[in-house]
Formats: sequence, C-alpha cells, structure tokens
Amino acid sequence: MFAMAGAALVMFVLGYALHPLWRARPVMGAGLGVALALATLALYLGLGTPRALHSEQRRAPQTLADAVTQLEAELERDPNQIEGWRLLASAYTAEGLAVKARDAYARAVKLAPDNPDLLAEAAEARALATRERRFDEGAVAMLEHALEQQPMHQRARWFLGIAQRQANRPADAAKTWEPLLAVVQPGTAASLIDQINGARKDAGLEPLALPAPTAAPGAAAANGPGLKVRVELAPALKAKLPASASVFVLARQDGGPPMPVAVEKHPLGAFPLDVVLDDGDSPMPTLKLSQLPKVQVLARVSVSGNAMPQPGDLASAPQSVASDRKDTVVVVIDRVVE
Repeated sequence: MFAMAGAALVMFVLGYALHPLWRARPVMGAGLGVALALATLALYLGLGTPRALHSEQRRAPQTLADAVTQLEAELERDPNQIEGWRLLASAYTAEGLAVKARDAYARAVKLAPDNPDLLAEAAEARALATRERRFDEGAVAMLEHALEQQPMHQRARWFLGIAQRQANRPADAAKTWEPLLAVVQPGTAASLIDQINGARKDAGLEPLALPAPTAAPGAAAANGPGLKVRVELAPALKAKLPASASVFVLARQDGGPPMPVAVEKHPLGAFPLDVVLDDGDSPMPTLKLSQLPKVQVLARVSVSGNAMPQPGDLASAPQSVASDRKDTVVVVIDRVVE
C-alpha cells in the first residue's frame, strides 16, 4: 500500500507539473514524465530503504538472531554508525561469535579511535577471539592508547596488567595494577592486592600491604545479593593436599576471559568450605558479579598461594550457573592441574 500510494503521488505531481508541456507537445511531455518517474525510483532505491517495505523488517525482532540480522542490514546500508557496530559486537559476543565480535569492534574503533571505553572493549574482544584468550600486540596497543586518553581507565588498566602477566612481565603487571588500589572499594582491593602480590612475588619484589579502608563512618557496603558456594574435596585427593596452601573460590564470565569477576581466598582447612561470592569480591572495578546473567564457578587449592593456576594445584571443573541463583552451588575439587 505504501509503494502504491507513493507511486500515485509521484504520478500526480508529475502530471500537474508537466500538464502545460503535455498539451503543447504530448510526446515530449510523456517522455519527460517517464524519465522523471524513473529518476525518482532510482533515487529511492539508491538513498532510501526499500527493505523497510518487507514484512519481516516492519515487525519488532522476536529473538537476538532477528535483531542481529536487522542490525547487520542497517550497518550495510550505513556503516558509519559507531554505536551500531558496538551494539552488533555485543550481540555477537552474547551469541558466542567471538571472531565476528572482534571484527565488529574493529570497525567501531576505526570510527572512534580515541574512545577509551571502546578501545578496552575491542581489546577484550581480540583476546576472546583467540584459543588461549591472550591479548595480542594489537590488543595491547589498544589498551595503551586507552590509558593515554584516560590514565585511570580501570578496565583498560586491569586488562593491560593481565596482558603483561601473559607476556611474563610480572613487574610491569604489578606496576600497572597498583594505582587501582587507590580508587577501588575495600572489598575489591583485598582481591586485587592478591593479584598484585602474586605478580610482585614472581618478579622478586616485596609484597604490598592492604591499604586501610577509607569508607565514610556509618557507610554500609552494598555488595549485592551474592552467590552461595560449597567447596568439597574428592576423597582420592585428600592425600595430595599440601601442608600449606590456599583455597581460591571464584566466579568468571561464562564463555569469557579467565580473569575472575569475584574471588575469595581462604587458608587451607577442613572441607566442605562454604562461601558467599558477591560484588565486594570483584577484582575488576568495572565488572561485577551482579552485572552478568551467568557465570562459571570453580575452586582451586593453590600450592603457591597465587590465584594464577600453577602445575600441581588441585582444581574443580567449572560450573555454569545463573548469577542470581538462590540455592547453593556445589563444586568438587577432583583433579590435579597439569
């Protein structure tokens, strides 16, 4: 109906405008009318959105796949939409299409090369697109450029430290992370300093002490609801427990990078061990447990006391659960890290 109404309107306007010429020179008037009508159609096909006439384009998307299809079509028509590429990349990530997400973020970065938030997201996407979840040279360059634009960009600083740890540069990683201690919440600082001191130990440096909390008097911690976790130990591994070790209980993004979004460290003791992970346990200032619909929960007995996995550690298999799960998640430490 829209197409028919549009065609009728064009014919009416052309007929009205060309009526004097039609009466004086019918052949020329008819030819000019046809030419103008075809030119109007060509302009619409070139600059308009004919796909909008299709029924599947007029209805709201019912699934994420439908929304992705529509967004892909829109970006094909107009590729200079920064937020469009960013949204498409997020949708690809949600669908587990890591390579497509990486490429979509790359298109967004070309349009906004100095946006620190976008640079951090694009760098993470590059890491997720690799089998080892490693930050390559391109990702590191993005993170360094993000910190040039905003030196205390927390997510970029966190990711850059991880990249430096992956590159066997623990002293650089500790130096990159240490400024975050001045800006994160006390609960986050406790987890973060474990990561910093693990890097400092590997670099042969003295550990740092946890800064004293500076919360205002009477301020209450709002750490969100929390995820109850019970850690059990397989009987066959009781003889393998080291004399002195630590137990790490952590949650990480489901299908995401290996860095935790919530982690607690406990001295080795009796099993089962019951803990509650919440937003106060996040070592990532810009990403909290409550922000994720699903997480992977796992536990590890660390011989070195370092949160980074080491050969000889004892670990559980990761379990994917809803972050707002009400009942207790039970994980069993039943394997030795190779």
